[in-house]
Amino acid sequence: MNREVLLELKDLHTFFKVKSGILKAVNGIDLTIYKGESIGLVGESGCGKSTLGKTIMRLYKPQKGQVLYKGKDIWDFNKKELLQYRKDIQMIFQDPYASFDPLTIIGDTIAEGMDIHRMHQGKERSNKILELLKLIGLGREHMNRFPHEFSGGQRQRVGIARALALEPQLIVCDEPISALDVSIQAQIVNLLNKLQKEVGVSYLFITHDLSMVKQISDRIAVMYLGSLVEISPSEEIYEKNYHPYTKALLSAIPIPDPIIEKKRKRIILNGDIPSPVNLKEECAFVSRCPYATEECRCKRPELKEISPDHFVSCFNADKIEALENQSF
Repeated sequence: MNREVLLELKDLHTFFKVKSGILKAVNGIDLTIYKGESIGLVGESGCGKSTLGKTIMRLYKPQKGQVLYKGKDIWDFNKKELLQYRKDIQMIFQDPYASFDPLTIIGDTIAEGMDIHRMHQGKERSNKILELLKLIGLGREHMNRFPHEFSGGQRQRVGIARALALEPQLIVCDEPISALDVSIQAQIVNLLNKLQKEVGVSYLFITHDLSMVKQISDRIAVMYLGSLVEISPSEEIYEKNYHPYTKALLSAIPIPDPIIEKKRKRIILNGDIPSPVNLKEECAFVSRCPYATEECRCKRPELKEISPDHFVSCFNADKIEALENQSF
């Protein structure tokens, strides 16, 4: 892996004011994305994955911390630097229809970013649109259609083409394959992998699909209630994981063999999920963890490297060998 740092998050906090207090959607995240790598970001609904992606995109402003792009905080950019950042960092949104102008034809939607950055003109512009449509499995006949004339899966593919149009350094993929059937999912993941090899683009791949994320990720980051609880090389985390939440999450992956699926042991978490509003200064997982100690209730654990490139946020990480063979 190329270890040139592309984007770095330092103690990032993104909060929202609600009637009952402060909702801590992103709560102290440290993460480094290297040039040419893919990071899979997984976790249950509501844990803050999409908010993190939108903070990276400058759609949300954090209350604390930094997003460093090539060493400089994106909130300190001048107009020229911000324009370049907008070109280099693209996003594939979870709901493509909501991110499209319903009165703009798809060809112009794909080309909007190219027009802003003056990348292609005239016939070259049309050829680039057709090239992108072909990449995502659509054709010339789709260029002049409106968003409502496409299926959900087709709209998602158009969203991918729009992100690719600017030849970005990083694409934040917010559930980019959730609206597609299995065969198309594989095509899109293969396409993203191919583009990464050809042009060196990086991905932050946000998803619920733990089986699919393995196919595209160099590293996987597990998020729980606004915090990262484990970061590991992709292959390693499926074989050797340390955080109790990671174990429970991975045990929920279905296995296609019915005999093995029937015999396998699932980890069922007990306890209540705490509200993300007015979180206490304690481990976010403490209410559901059977191994919680008094220390867990007094402060938040920090990410700690316990093996090369493998980080865990857990006070019990040093006892993990004993924990692995125990039941929840």
